[in-house]
Amino acid sequence: MAKQDTSFTDFIQGLSKAPEDLIVKISQQLKDANLYKGKITGKFDIKLYNALVEASQGYKGSNLFAEKFGTPAVTPIDYLEQIGMEGAETGATGEPKTTVSTYVTSPSQTAKLLNTVAQDLLGRELTKAEKNKYTKLINEQQKKQPSVTTAGKGFSSTRGGVDEQQFITEQIGATAEAKTNQASDAYTILMQELGGLR
Repeated sequence: MAKQDTSFTDFIQGLSKAPEDLIVKISQQLKDANLYKGKITGKFDIKLYNALVEASQGYKGSNLFAEKFGTPAVTPIDYLEQIGMEGAETGATGEPKTTVSTYVTSPSQTAKLLNTVAQDLLGRELTKAEKNKYTKLINEQQKKQPSVTTAGKGFSSTRGGVDEQQFITEQIGATAEAKTNQASDAYTILMQELGGLR
């Protein structure tokens, strides 16, 4: 077994006396990096110690690289956070990790967009009842169409989800009022072009 880095050894000794929430955090980072096996207990035990000893080898290599190439050295806590984030991105097996997220907007988040689209298509702002109706329709679509993100080392892609502006435009644009308003606008433009309205 390779010799542990002294600062990492000091870090391990300090962690053995640390509060439970810090032990849980470090354990989770090690688990995300696929170094800690089993259930996280919040106690400093042999499983956590073994995972930390294994992590110390990577930490030592990281700091040797920093020394050789003049990059900043990292602290043990920064190193564990880094390997935990990298592990969480790819999953414990190193394969890309897929997450499904449902994003539901609130009425206040949707109100401005609703009024902008309504102003363009209807020539007016929506009433409170209309805003509630369209917000409910948007939220239903958001629940039906979650976004799916796949992330791995060096890449991330997202698909699905709802394009709120397009959805609102389609919904309001399909109303009789919007069609009448668009026809009136087209007639007005035509008459201006022909010189009939000035």
